[in-house]
Order: sequence, then C-alpha cells, then structure tokens
Amino acid sequence: MIRDHQLRAALTNELHARPPTPIQPPARASHLAMLSGETAAATDRAYFATLCRNFGLPEPAAEANHHLLDLGFARVKWERHTEYSAYTIYRDGCDAANPFANPAIDALPPDWVAGLAGERIAAIHIALVQDAPNEASLVHLFGNDGFVGAHFSGERAMGWTDFRIHGDSWSRILLQDQGLGVRSAGRLVQRLVEIENYRILALLSLPIAWDAMARLSVIERAVTETLVDNMPRSGLQDDRALLDVLTTQASACESIAAETSYRFGATRAYHGLVTQRLLDLRETRIEGLPGWTEFMARRYAPAIATCEAVATRLDALSLRTHRAANLLRTRVDVALEGQNADLLTSMDRRADLQLRLQETVEGLSVVAISYYALALVGHAVEGLRLVNIEIDPDMAEGVAVLPVVALVWLGLRFIKRRIGRSQTKKH
Repeated sequence: MIRDHQLRAALTNELHARPPTPIQPPARASHLAMLSGETAAATDRAYFATLCRNFGLPEPAAEANHHLLDLGFARVKWERHTEYSAYTIYRDGCDAANPFANPAIDALPPDWVAGLAGERIAAIHIALVQDAPNEASLVHLFGNDGFVGAHFSGERAMGWTDFRIHGDSWSRILLQDQGLGVRSAGRLVQRLVEIENYRILALLSLPIAWDAMARLSVIERAVTETLVDNMPRSGLQDDRALLDVLTTQASACESIAAETSYRFGATRAYHGLVTQRLLDLRETRIEGLPGWTEFMARRYAPAIATCEAVATRLDALSLRTHRAANLLRTRVDVALEGQNADLLTSMDRRADLQLRLQETVEGLSVVAISYYALALVGHAVEGLRLVNIEIDPDMAEGVAVLPVVALVWLGLRFIKRRIGRSQTKKH
C-alpha cells in the first residue's frame, strides 16, 4: 500500500484555503482587518466561535484559518492571516441612490464588533451596483473629486475609490457590475480588500524607516569622522579609542537591524502581494481618471522605496563599520605585536646580562665557599694535635686548596643541573 506523506493533504488543501465568496450583484460588503499579532490565531478563532454560538450555527474547526458563517440575512467570513484577522460581511441588495447607506456591518451585533481583538488597520465598505454612476454622484458619494477609477476583469466591471478614511472611520469602494458573474464578483472584491490590507501592512515599516534614517545619519557621521579625520594620523593609544568608537557604532547598527529586520521583511512580502493583486485586477484605464496601479505608483511605491533604501543603507553601513573595525583591530594587533617583539628583545638582553651576572656570582660563590671550607680544614688539622698528631695547618690548607675548590665547583654544577631538570619537567 502506498504511504502518503503526513503533510500531503494539508499542503494540497492550502491551495484552496480562503476561497472567494460568490456575490450576486447588486450587493454590499463590509471588510474589517484587525492587527492582533502572530500569536492571536486561537484567540481570534475562539471569539469568532462566540458569534457562531449566538446564532446556533457550526463553529470553525480546531486549527481552522477561515470559516464562512451563513446567517440567512447575511454571510460573515473570518480569515486568519499571519499577523491579522479579516472579517468580511456580505449582504444582498444595494440602494442605487445611496449605496453606502445601511452598510453590511450593521448586520452584526454592535457589542460583538466592538469586542474584536487587535487594532483596526483596514475598514472598507464596498457597494456593488448595476447602474453606472455619473461624475456628480461620485463626487457626492466620496465627498471630493480626488477619486480614482478603472475597468477590471476584462472590462466586466468598473470601480472607484478615493483611498481615504471617511467620517464614519471607513473607506469606500464603489463597483459597477458589467457582466461579472457571481464568482468573478467575489474574486474582484477579495482582491480589492487584499490590496487595501497588504498596502497598509506594507507601510507599517515607513515610520520605522524614518526613525532609522535619523539614527543611521548619526552613526554614519561618527564612522566617517573616525575613518577620514582620525584614523590616518592616529597612534596606538588613539587606535584603541577609535576602535571603541567603531565597536560602539557597529553595536548600534546591529541594534537597529534587530529592531527593523522583521518589519522590513514583512514589507517586502506584503509589497509583493500588492503588486500581484494589482496585476490580477486586469485593470484598464477610464479616460480622465487615474487608476489603482497609477495611484499606487505615484503615492505608495515611493514609500516602499524609502523602506527598501533604509534597509539597504543599514546593511551597507553595518558592513562598512565592521570592515573599518576589523581594519583598525588589525592595526592595533600589528602595533601590539611590534611592542611585544621589542619587549621580548629587551627581555633577551636582560636574561643574557642576568646569566653573565649569575656566572660571575657563581665564580665568587666558589671562591667564598672554598675559603670557608679551607678554614674548616685548618681547624680540623689543629684539632688533631689533641690526639698527638702533628700536621702543619698551613701546609694542610695549601694541599687541600685544589681538591676543595674542585669539589665546591663540581657540587655547584650538580645542584645547578638538578634545578634545571626540575624546571624543565614543570614546563
């Protein structure tokens, strides 16, 4: 029997995760994205389950990342992403004269909506109408004439938005159906809300980039001053101080990198998703209006470029600082090696002088010890007179000079060799 990999089913089903919800125009939808953090999946799932229980409907399965709740008068879709949860409410019908009146979010209990965990990063009302609006009605709906518009999905739909937050704290997107079909309408709405979510998530790193730019400027000035002004004419003591400066700046670079690496990495990922979703819209221009892609290129892309530039600048400065610190550390090491060589030469000279002095002292020691030994010989000879043995003390000392000196010299050499062997064994 063929044995499946334990992840085969899960990875295959991942391709079908979070499918678009079919929408029959005219319709309206409200989308909320709540930034609750990477560890809040279980909490968000449990809270959505309370809504299911309130209406006596099935709860999401354990470990589920999305769930569609059909209330009859509305459908509620919960989707869990890496660091946020998205809630989309769909309702049939839409007032053509005032499409953003009675939004879909009103179908949910206000207390439940108010209790959603996290911080709101996106809130969008979407109206899908069948009649084409005129320019005056668009100005009335958005409250300004700074909206963008485009054809989507092979010109089977038109869409308008102003990318603003209105007085009710929600953004607005107006879509006109031109033969979409229920599945294409669902995909279009999903792509538009994902563009809004990922756009804001990508830009979360922009304030971080601005702060990092100011801190990097301080580090760059310190490193430049060290390399250009001080390092060429510094001595060993100065090099040590400069090395401390560079080490401090390298540590500051690493601190900034640790603080920003996750957010900058997330920005790259979200920006890639925004770019792909814009392509998926299959957008064509409405004459006289900027489109989604054009607006993003003019307003959103420069912000992303700023984040990328700061990330690149941080990497380059970190590399430059580490190279300079390594260079300065090498200079310090070379200077210290030179000092150590001079010190060793001086120690060799001192050891040589000490050896010569020691040899001189050893010669004097032989003389001194021999002198006292000969004196003892004289005393011993005089003591023999007590037993009636007459020997001239002077003659005895004269005869004993050479043997005594030889014995003393040999004795000192023996002791010196024993000490040398014991020192060698210790090392």
